Amino acid sequence: MRRRRVGRAGGLRRAGWLAVGALWGLPVGVQGGPRADIGGATPALEGRVAEAGVGLTVGEALPVAQEGAAQENAAQDVLPRPGDADRPIVIGSKPFAESFVLGEIFGQLLEARGFHVDRRPGLGSTEITFQALRTGAIDLYPEYTGTGVQAILGESPEGGGPAVYRRVSREFRERWGLRWLPPLGFENTYAIAVRSETAEARELRTLSDLAAVAPDFVAGLTPDFIGRADGLPGLAGAYGLEFGEIRPLVQALKYEAIEAGEVEVIDGYSTDAGIDRLRLVVLKDDRAFFPPYQAAALAGRDLAEARPAALAALAELSGRIEVSAMRRMNAEVEVEGRTVEAVAADFLREIGLVDDGSTAPSGSEDSAYPEAQGPVEYLLTHLDETRDQTLRHLFLVGVSLGLALLLALPLGLALERVTGATAEGVIRGAGLLQTIPSIALLAFMIPLLGIGVTPAIGALFLYSLFPILRNTYTGVRDADPEAVAAGKALGMTPAQILLQIRLPLAAPVLMAGIRTAAVINVGTATLAAFIGAGGLGDPIVAGLALADANRVFAGAVPAAILALFVDLGLAGVERAVTPRGLRPGGEPATERGRSSAPRSSRR
Repeated sequence: MRRRRVGRAGGLRRAGWLAVGALWGLPVGVQGGPRADIGGATPALEGRVAEAGVGLTVGEALPVAQEGAAQENAAQDVLPRPGDADRPIVIGSKPFAESFVLGEIFGQLLEARGFHVDRRPGLGSTEITFQALRTGAIDLYPEYTGTGVQAILGESPEGGGPAVYRRVSREFRERWGLRWLPPLGFENTYAIAVRSETAEARELRTLSDLAAVAPDFVAGLTPDFIGRADGLPGLAGAYGLEFGEIRPLVQALKYEAIEAGEVEVIDGYSTDAGIDRLRLVVLKDDRAFFPPYQAAALAGRDLAEARPAALAALAELSGRIEVSAMRRMNAEVEVEGRTVEAVAADFLREIGLVDDGSTAPSGSEDSAYPEAQGPVEYLLTHLDETRDQTLRHLFLVGVSLGLALLLALPLGLALERVTGATAEGVIRGAGLLQTIPSIALLAFMIPLLGIGVTPAIGALFLYSLFPILRNTYTGVRDADPEAVAAGKALGMTPAQILLQIRLPLAAPVLMAGIRTAAVINVGTATLAAFIGAGGLGDPIVAGLALADANRVFAGAVPAAILALFVDLGLAGVERAVTPRGLRPGGEPATERGRSSAPRSSRR
């Protein structure tokens, strides 16, 4: 099975990163605990935990989790039951490095235990990824207890790590049949950080200190943090924070921005490699606002019910990932440029869950690209991947555009024959779809169509309708009235007038709508990567997650070239279907008639 690779971290020019972050405004997942009771993995494992009690430290809980997992492994040999091999376990992740790494660790461990795995990295915000899990589009993804209690349940966290874990474990199972597996052993909470020189100059040590000077600062924050109850709104209520300016930035771009001095404050995560790399000062949460964010695997209903052996295998990770190990793995990916696959494989061998002599998974070798490798060189070394991504991109655009033509063309022709108010109402209704942000429309599709190609085509289809419908209606309605009147005077039927007069005259306007829809679709289809549809958005998503300029280039440039060629191709179709006299620079029909007549007839 082909794996997506996340390559060497790099940096675009700082101003470019800020522009990309502002334009995309993409939400990224929140992370996050040091103490936890163990539950929610499998019935047998939970029984062992119930016997041992709750509120255990990771060190105390680990033997319980391992013993419970060992019992299930012995009973089921940790192998897929008959028929399980027919469907792979689909693992999702959010678009930031740590989620990529954890998802890959889950995948490689399951593969080592005999399961087939399908990876869907970089699915988007918490809302998108959770919807995918709840609807069964994915089976598993790494989540954080603080995110579960506040962002998903919409509740205020009460108590410490064990209490929050018990709360999410119980509520998720009762509401949706989802299972929180035993915590992995580290907490990744929010970290509000400033440069060391800023902290020294303004004497900043705590968030209360920051609140006193916040109006003087520009903050670079993720869209998730800006809008979530456990983010800026709650923090502002607890501390009275009011920044002078707030700039929405994707997770990886914030470190570029604060290094460049474009912002003074960022929201990071406690395991981020960028904090140590830039020697940032993390301000103390002196009012204990942030809840515990314990990292754990969150499993869907089908996986929990049909494949308990998979949960038992994943429970082997309980308490095995310390915060120092997670920070080191993040640094290896984001700073040293190692591949996600290689980092995950090394970690599993390091803790003894995969044999040292086992073969590394495909694509897990370290990146051999030199530090000085530029975007063009990177693109040239990934031509096979770019080819496959381009073909997938063309498929998404072609199918969605074809479906839109099948609906919008006949509908536009039909609307031309009804009253103006009715026609305009229908067209304006289609136009409303254009006002829905692309990533939001993709998210709306998940409960209906799951993730992957189908919802992406559905969203692109909806975006294609308006320009085609509007131009078809307008072009046919406004076709040369004199020519139409002449056709009627000659006794032509309405069908003949439509096919022989209106449509040929409307061809340039109609094709303009199709070309517009096609180019819009090529650009919008890059966002389909956030719901696992593939295409040229894959390297862009990975590049934004890891501040890797080469990957962004490898997706953005081919997408731009593809849009150009699609438009040129449709321009050729437009020229072919447009009457010669209506083509740009074409000879008027009357002049053609004169020039083609015999010389004797022109005397």
